[in-house]
Order: sequence, then structure tokens, then C-alpha cells
Amino acid sequence: MPLDTSQSGPRSGRPTAHEARRRLEHARSSRMARIQALLGAGQSAEGHLMSAQAEANRRVLKEIEEAFTRIEDGSYGTCLKCSRPVPAERLEILPYTRYCVACQHGAAARP
Repeated sequence: MPLDTSQSGPRSGRPTAHEARRRLEHARSSRMARIQALLGAGQSAEGHLMSAQAEANRRVLKEIEEAFTRIEDGSYGTCLKCSRPVPAERLEILPYTRYCVACQHGAAARP
């Protein structure tokens, strides 16, 4: 299991469960603030664009919630496609990612 469940600090560069939750909570609150700002801007000529941006942020919120579930079931930090550990650097930048870089690129290349 790639996620370090200790509270004392990461081993081998892996995030602790506490650290992963903290990053996900930050990502969730940032996305929620963006949605509120987009919806609070009101309808204008850019209303369609703002609506599309709000929807994109909602999709990311769903991915964040799924990442919290992966922490609970012990699969956080493991690529859902190849089952290898997702690099700690990738998890730091994109804490809700489901895939390693290679598998993400492969998923994006498929129609």
C-alpha cells in the first residue's frame, strides 16, 4: 500500500494519510470557492463560459471525494490502471489523481 498511514511522517517520500487528507481538503475548499465565485458573477455574455467552468470544477470535486474514499479503503496513491504507486511528486501537485503519468496519458489518448 503506497500511502503511509503513520502520523509521524512519510516513509520513502510517500504522503501520510493525514497529509493526503489535508491536501485534498485544501483542493476541495479551493474548488468550492471557485464555483461560488463563478456562480456569484451572475449571468452575462460570458454566462455560458462561467457555467462550463463551474461544471468542470464540480467534476474535480467529485474526483476529490473519490480520493477521500481511496484513502479510507487503502488504495490512495496506487494507479487504478497499472496498480503501481503514483509518484509522491504527482500526488503533491494533483492530490486527487487516479493514475500515474503513463496511464493518464494512455487514457487521454484513447477515443
